[in-house]
Amino acid sequence: MSDVSRPSTADAVPEAPAVTTRTAVVIPAAGRGVRLGPGAPKALRALNGTPMLIHAARAMAASRAVSLVVVVAPPDGAGEVKSLLDAHALPERTDFLVVPGGETRQESVKLGLDALPSDCGIVLVHDAARPLVPVDTVDAVIEAVREGAAAVVPALPLADTVKEVEPAAVPGEPEPVVATPERRRLRAVQTPQGFDRATLLRAHETVTDDVTDDASMVEQLGLPVVVVPGHEEAFKVTRPLDLVLAEAVLARRRLNDGF
Repeated sequence: MSDVSRPSTADAVPEAPAVTTRTAVVIPAAGRGVRLGPGAPKALRALNGTPMLIHAARAMAASRAVSLVVVVAPPDGAGEVKSLLDAHALPERTDFLVVPGGETRQESVKLGLDALPSDCGIVLVHDAARPLVPVDTVDAVIEAVREGAAAVVPALPLADTVKEVEPAAVPGEPEPVVATPERRRLRAVQTPQGFDRATLLRAHETVTDDVTDDASMVEQLGLPVVVVPGHEEAFKVTRPLDLVLAEAVLARRRLNDGF
């Protein structure tokens, strides 16, 4: 008979409860959007009578996994943006926070990250100028991070052939073609981009290069970035023609869905 005593069920140490990781979204909305022409900052331009920023915030809050949306406003416009959010109907299950932004997109995203509560372990970064992202795309990004990816981007295959050129010294001059990348290996990247929070924080604290998206910063850390399918309606509203297309998408949604 063994001399080793075994603890009784009553003596067993209870397991610690699982830690719940919340998902937050940072929407940098401090840019002017000069390609859309003169007027209000791009994020505040009206789309079907409602500012694009509100459409973008609603698109993120449509995911039941998102519990907090942080909007990074122009440095001198935080009060205006907060009043804007207060004036529009937004899902009650989602918290909204407005913080002043910086001079660059990277600075604004970092300020949004700094405002997040400690229990937000998954962070999405979304362009305010992509107001029509379907909720399935948002959920797919979140799910991929939950399954262990450090960084996730939604993306679409390219329809056009792409040429790499040597930029002209004078705008408008012909530019020589340097190479033709293999199209099947290329993707057009969208947002929201999703991240493990610690990874994204490390990227912002380490990478100082000027980059066009947050996933590029994670790539510079040497970490893998994975792609999930994007959606054609997640396009970026950059030029006046994009506003026309966005209005058409909203009109089709109202016709099909009744709103």
